[in-house]
Amino acid sequence: MSAPIKTPKKLIEVALPLDAINVAAAREKSIRHGHPSTLHLWWARRPLAAARAVIFAQMVNDPGYERHLGRGVNKEKAAIERERLFKIIEDLVQWENTNNEEVLARARAEIWKSWRETCALNKGHPQAAELFNPDTLPAFHDPFAGGGALPLEAQRLGLESYASDLNPVAVTINKAMIEIPPRFAGRAPVGPRIPGDKQGKLAEDWSGAKGLAEDVRRYGAWMRAEAEKRIGHLYPKIEVTAEMVAERPDLKPLLGQKLTVIAWLWARTVKSPNPAFSHAEVPLASTFVLSTKAGKEAYVEPVVEGDSYRFTVKVGMPPEGAKNGTKFGRGANFGCLLSGMPIDPKHIKAEGMAGKIGQRLMAIVAEGVRGRVYLAPTSEHENMALEAQPDWKPHGTFVEDARAFTPHLYGLNEWSRLFTNRQLVGLTTLSGLVEEAVAACRHEAARDGSAGDLAGLENGGNGATAYAEAVGVYLALGVSKIADSGNALVSWKASMDQPIHLFTRQAIPMVWDFAEPNIFSGAMGDPMVTLKNIARVLDVLPAKGAAQALQQDSQSQSISAGKVISTDPPYYDNVPYADLSDFFYVWLRRSLRSVFKDLYATLAVPKTDELVAFAYRHDGSKIQAESFFLRGMTQAMHRLAEQSHPTYPVTIYYAFKQSDSDAGAGTSSTGWETFLEAVIRAGFVIAGTWPMRTELGNRMRGLSANALASSIVLVCRKREADAPTVSRREFIRELNAVLPEALMDMTRGGINSPVAPVDLSQAIIGPGMAIFSQYAAVLEADGKPMSVRTALQLINRFLAEDDFDHDTQFCLHWFEGQGWATGKYGEADVLARAKGTSVTGLTEAGVVESGKGDLRLLKWAEMPRDWNPETDTRVPVWEALHQMIRALNQDGETAAGALLARMPARAEPIRALAYRLYTLCERKGWAEDARAYNELITAWSGVERGASEAGHVGSQGSLDI
Repeated sequence: MSAPIKTPKKLIEVALPLDAINVAAAREKSIRHGHPSTLHLWWARRPLAAARAVIFAQMVNDPGYERHLGRGVNKEKAAIERERLFKIIEDLVQWENTNNEEVLARARAEIWKSWRETCALNKGHPQAAELFNPDTLPAFHDPFAGGGALPLEAQRLGLESYASDLNPVAVTINKAMIEIPPRFAGRAPVGPRIPGDKQGKLAEDWSGAKGLAEDVRRYGAWMRAEAEKRIGHLYPKIEVTAEMVAERPDLKPLLGQKLTVIAWLWARTVKSPNPAFSHAEVPLASTFVLSTKAGKEAYVEPVVEGDSYRFTVKVGMPPEGAKNGTKFGRGANFGCLLSGMPIDPKHIKAEGMAGKIGQRLMAIVAEGVRGRVYLAPTSEHENMALEAQPDWKPHGTFVEDARAFTPHLYGLNEWSRLFTNRQLVGLTTLSGLVEEAVAACRHEAARDGSAGDLAGLENGGNGATAYAEAVGVYLALGVSKIADSGNALVSWKASMDQPIHLFTRQAIPMVWDFAEPNIFSGAMGDPMVTLKNIARVLDVLPAKGAAQALQQDSQSQSISAGKVISTDPPYYDNVPYADLSDFFYVWLRRSLRSVFKDLYATLAVPKTDELVAFAYRHDGSKIQAESFFLRGMTQAMHRLAEQSHPTYPVTIYYAFKQSDSDAGAGTSSTGWETFLEAVIRAGFVIAGTWPMRTELGNRMRGLSANALASSIVLVCRKREADAPTVSRREFIRELNAVLPEALMDMTRGGINSPVAPVDLSQAIIGPGMAIFSQYAAVLEADGKPMSVRTALQLINRFLAEDDFDHDTQFCLHWFEGQGWATGKYGEADVLARAKGTSVTGLTEAGVVESGKGDLRLLKWAEMPRDWNPETDTRVPVWEALHQMIRALNQDGETAAGALLARMPARAEPIRALAYRLYTLCERKGWAEDARAYNELITAWSGVERGASEAGHVGSQGSLDI
């Protein structure tokens, strides 16, 4: 048997400053300019702050680890050292410090320090030369790279970074973020300067990828100018005429001016179902409201003229009926504008499947002197759009899955049918110009003598051809981004006076009235606006160190060997990545097929091996879909367990979005359980679970839908090959020994900040599954292995087994069954006796109200404001908690703290009960009730400060708790 490798515990296995990470991750969502997410859309990206913190904590030794066998370290010194590491993380996660070299240098130094300590510990190991070179850090790999946040942040922390994914769109994004910029770092731009562009003239610092970014701007400007020469006539300006002013006096200041159109607003149409109007195409408009901005309100007014109609635009507050247009109810329920007759959804679907859904121009949005101007449609503008004829269309159909792709129900089942003809002309023109721009850039780069004309980008070149192709990658990503805003499923946001791109969520929904942005407007959808935003990202990317992005199947990849692993796999059946990304693939392939021949060899994104559990890929069978996911994910996780560097834990993200409620079982999810099953089957021990929230606030708005932590980070170690098997009884005995203390640490704070109630059911999984997963199997009484679902149920029980006084136990059980509703006195009397109390005592305690054969619990708002815990001879924890909530809500943290100072011995029971009640309300879906308990816990540090300032006025230590 070979000597064991000495693996010091890493910081992430012991402690994390969760609050700081969560706050920074939430704030990051509001950052746009220069954020890597603006390079190109990808679904369910991890926040950079969280990625950076996790990788750092994954690589840095915890100060409490045993430096030599049999010898520990001073706990107080370890705590001080942890605080120092926490401060580094707190600085590291700030958006302002993303490229702060002083902060990054401190982080890198700690990574190197821990690595060299680990190398020294294993100096005599037989694999020391292979695994422990103190002069070279292990490389990083993410086998489910997706949007690239994890590989990018590993690169920023100084690691050689590898990103792999089965999806070509994801691979292209990762190449653009981590592989291409370092290859051309420091190179000056070669393209012609943009006339009048001050940035191009002043920015002579071509460090990092700034030169590459400048060429993206320059060739982007050239593409835009060329496109306008060729197709600009399809995007005419609109002149404000005397006729318009006569109808709209507010337009008088604009008389005679030719305004740039921002967008054309269209409504889809179908033939009227009324035989008397069967010749007419009537609008399917979900709203006639154009703008709701104060003082700038505008709306469409349809004018019916006999058996026809026209649209005009009015300013001012829209009438009530304008809000819903011709739509009523949910789904495809509309009314005929001409006859008032309902239009059956079946009629609309039939028209759609026959290819008979049309479109009618409702309004034109133009750029005025002081903001957006809404104008009535003109025949010139409508005809110009309808007469456009593209010479190329993207081929292929998308999946007929009504959950995420509803347009197919109405005959829009091909990618080309998601665009108007004018949009197709615009996109094909721009994508064709990418190739021309690459040729021009290649010529200039060769003439400039940039390292000669070596191999192309796909073959590792860095000369003129490769550089020109690199510029082309960003130009192609820009065209692909324009497709997101330049399609016939773009909504108009009346409250913002602007169009909203297609992918506001992880689906392609049907849109009835849509906005068609002008690609030459200087606003959203304009190539120059899009490419300047992409260049901003390039300006601030690390652009240093070796990196590679490859197309690999996670089940068979071998890139992970000897590397640090952090990854964000697909979430069971939450996001149909491959099906969605075909939308972009068809455009990227048109521009990049000659650059990445292998990557874009297929007509669509590979789907057969994608690790998601969609029944429509398995003949509609959910069982087969789950089996496929479990088998494939187990294989992928097994490769990570076998290949990852032995001294580092593997970190795996999981978005816990879909949950069900099982009475007494805690929060559960088929996807979550199946994923955990795969991780454990693969040979991993789950050493910890860290809930990470990326939403501002406490996510209470989603409570009724069981929307818990945004994601969980699993910390995994490879299980010992000779791991034993234990019985259910032994497993429960171990849970009883470990989880109470773990739960106390989580709710009190311990070496971490306290876990919020919203995240507690996820956090407790860590220590519980650490026990379960360390064994080869936990056997039930019948000899069969215990399922993950059963283990989770046993672990979650610990959230409900706190001991409280008898009155509080009664209140807990009554609340679980009745909530705040009134119940029967007799039932209450029986329950009170069982809990060792009485209805009379509960009434005296001030927690219930009874009379006329009924009983109910008193709400916090009904608790007396002049309550005095020093003189109250019977103070259940239930009463103390709800008095604290009353004080917090009515008078603030200081008042709540002053009240707590008068009953210090009840502080911990109050907190424990608040957690317990939050968990109960979350299971029941009682969002408003849960809010009060969550808010008390999240305000607890402020309440404690208030208590400290007030001092211990009295002591409740002698009271029975």
